[in-house]
Amino acid sequence: MRSLARGLRARLVVAFLFVAALSALATAALTFREARTAILQRTQDTAVNALRGQVNSQVTGLAMPPKEAALVKLSKGLNVAGEAAQRWIINTRYKNGPMIPGLPADGEDVIGAGLQDKVRDGIPAVQRVESGGRPWLVIGLPVTYQGDGRDPSGLEVYARVPLREDEANVQALVNAAQSGALLSVGLAVVPALFAARSVLRPVRELRRGAQQITDGALDTRLKVTGGDELADLSRTFNGMAAALEENVAELRRMEANSRRFAADVSHELRTPLAAMTAVVDVLDEDAATLDPDTAYAVRLISEETGKLARMVEDLMEISRFDAGAAALHLDEVDVAETVRKTLQARNWQDRVAADLAEGVRARLDTRRIDVVVANLVGNALRHGGEPVRVSLRADEERLLIEVADRGPGIDPEVLPHVFDRFYKADAARARSEGSGLGLAITLENVRLHHGTVRAANGPGGGAVFTVELPLCAGGEEE
Repeated sequence: MRSLARGLRARLVVAFLFVAALSALATAALTFREARTAILQRTQDTAVNALRGQVNSQVTGLAMPPKEAALVKLSKGLNVAGEAAQRWIINTRYKNGPMIPGLPADGEDVIGAGLQDKVRDGIPAVQRVESGGRPWLVIGLPVTYQGDGRDPSGLEVYARVPLREDEANVQALVNAAQSGALLSVGLAVVPALFAARSVLRPVRELRRGAQQITDGALDTRLKVTGGDELADLSRTFNGMAAALEENVAELRRMEANSRRFAADVSHELRTPLAAMTAVVDVLDEDAATLDPDTAYAVRLISEETGKLARMVEDLMEISRFDAGAAALHLDEVDVAETVRKTLQARNWQDRVAADLAEGVRARLDTRRIDVVVANLVGNALRHGGEPVRVSLRADEERLLIEVADRGPGIDPEVLPHVFDRFYKADAARARSEGSGLGLAITLENVRLHHGTVRAANGPGGGAVFTVELPLCAGGEEE
């Protein structure tokens, strides 16, 4: 759920709904404001016109200055006149006299002083106030003399119109606006999901295509529809995939040619090398009877011929791995005894300390394990420092063979490349005793057993190579 909430679909839907909600709320707010203003303005205009008409009709013949009884009668008459329609409450006053209510015990608390000042100056005034939790429309109307209609008579009429129904209408508008906004947001879910789907479909196709290319299907292409940016992205992906397929095919062809060339050259060199080795062996036996210079040359030729023969054999071996022709011949063996035989066959038992757990048996290809141990120990003796230690440990599922030396260790920058073919840690070193393929062949033999090999620096100094193999054969016999 957390991943889904962070996904692009959820963000697109939320953004779409947010825009829809914002638009609906803005529309509802504008509609509410205009409708509220129109409702209150209509009520105000209606009340003012009705009050003015009633005042004009009922003050006719009123003596000036009016007596209090006349003002009371006027207030009551105006109250009765607006009782059915406006339901206003009337107060009258003459100049600075007291307010004359139209209803018994009626107050004047909602008639503001500012509004009274305007009316006293002959200016009609309207004000919306709230009193006792109820909204009111207060109207102040100065009565002018008949004639020019401009001179105030000193008679003032105040009407308080309750706005409860208008507020109820406004509240109904608010509720309707809220309901409409919620409905709009709810209905926006459908186009939001549709829009998210239409946007995400090309993205999902891109992800699927990238995964297929990662899995090796370089002929993957996407279907391009439309002319938008996502369609352009799909076209770019197709162009990239086509270029990648072409480049990889070319690289594979070149790699296959190079592997075939190495295998062919190695194979062709074996026959003349066999003859050269035989001749050199004969010369080497007679080197003691030759003069010193000739004997040195013979021994040098013998040594270099041996190196060349080993390199050709290593090239042939690595070519078999590249061609997938390397096969395992598994036997159940005593691992400690197998390692011990490897050391004895090369006369290393006096130079290498062995810490081998006894009784460890596993199904292994003894020839390939011999190559693994011999390459690692030989590498430690050549490039590390004595004493070299070989240890063997095992648990219920795996066995570990560890080769450690006391040399300077491996440069951290070199560690990731120690199993690369022909890799030299020192670029200035043009020659070495090995072929440059020993550790690469070790890696391939361990992989063939479904195991792993890793290189590291020991905590006390020196390099440590660790081979980890499963006890259950590690591979399929062929």
